[in-house]
Amino acid sequence: MARPSKILTKEDILRAQKVTRSNMAAARYLHVSYNHYKKYAKMYKNEDGKTLLEVHMNQAGEGIPKFAVAGIDNVPLMDVLEGRVPIEHFDPRKIKARLLSEGKLVEVCSKCSFSERRITDQKIPVILNFKDGNKKNWHLDNLEFLCYNCSYLYAASPIDEKRAEAMEDYVKTKDDEPDWELDEHHIEHLKELGLFEEEKPGEEFISRQ
Repeated sequence: MARPSKILTKEDILRAQKVTRSNMAAARYLHVSYNHYKKYAKMYKNEDGKTLLEVHMNQAGEGIPKFAVAGIDNVPLMDVLEGRVPIEHFDPRKIKARLLSEGKLVEVCSKCSFSERRITDQKIPVILNFKDGNKKNWHLDNLEFLCYNCSYLYAASPIDEKRAEAMEDYVKTKDDEPDWELDEHHIEHLKELGLFEEEKPGEEFISRQ
């Protein structure tokens, strides 16, 4: 069963806007896509009747640091990791990609050394773990990769029960309907045994339990 989208309350939107300079930054702060944030920011209004999306517009980029506008690719990585540049302005996935591309971290489980790649897309099933549980602390000595198993056992913020239940949940779809049709080989074999009847074409031999 698909998990429902994250609901953003008016308080969520206001809290994000209080510490950011633009709607894009507010969406990043809340760890949601801009379109998801936009839907809720347009839904709520302030005392003047303006939507929260309108009041947080900053098309001129006033108050937004130049490094945030330039993007993570144009900022020295160590400035981000050592806290000289606020981490909130950047997409964590892009920082992770630079950690790998610049050789700051090796994509291997730090506990069991697992590094096998999935055949379909060559991805390695490891998760970036913050040892102290603080996802804003990107100092290198606080970062490590853990495989899914070790993440469950050792991570400061392991996969929670809700995520595990969603992964294990099973929802039957049309594609899951079993195919009870007998092929010609099976029909011929049943005929040889005298067990095939045209009125009941093999159905009596198929268990639907």
